Amino acid sequence: MVVDDHPMWRDAVARDLTESGFDVVATAGDGEQAVRRAQAAAPDVLVLDLNLPAKPGVRVCKELVGANPALRVLVLSASGEHADVLEAVKSGATGYLLKSASTEELIDAVRRTAVGDPVFTPGLAGLVLGEYRRLASEPAPAAGADEPKAPQLTERETEVLRLVAKGLSYKQIAERLVISHRTVQNHVQNTLGKLQLHNRVELVRYAIERGLDEA
Repeated sequence: MVVDDHPMWRDAVARDLTESGFDVVATAGDGEQAVRRAQAAAPDVLVLDLNLPAKPGVRVCKELVGANPALRVLVLSASGEHADVLEAVKSGATGYLLKSASTEELIDAVRRTAVGDPVFTPGLAGLVLGEYRRLASEPAPAAGADEPKAPQLTERETEVLRLVAKGLSYKQIAERLVISHRTVQNHVQNTLGKLQLHNRVELVRYAIERGLDEA
């Protein structure tokens, strides 16, 4: 699904995706329309502009991902401001691409977003990882006496999680561990379920908080 308030841009993105073999199930031109149509069409991937009338893109993202954690959101924005990038990621976006990207970069980004890979315009991935490291360095709230024990991950799940925290893509992890791309996806999905997390962004933060990116 493609959401953008500029009709020509929205139509062009939808056309490019359709010509590349994607099934564009819906489009929308404002935030409220986007929420309604996404709930009805149930897309796998939402290509979302941030600057929308009626309801801003970050609120659209937060509402839709909150209602359906399996939804992948790729923000496609003219803004490269760090605050916008971090706000989008915190609202549940899987990736962030600038509108200056080529059609080929957009198509590749949508494909990777669909399988859960975080996709960022060069330079922005480091910004997001840096922010998570900063948050992870802050004192954690004291654990309650009745707080449940941390879930037990297998050795391979921990290994995959460590590479996820280092910012590697599923393809790179598969090559590093000499396993299939699908096996990496399965390990990530199993880990998400055990940790009760919703997406790879939350998984990266979890891993960084535990120092796995430095292991």
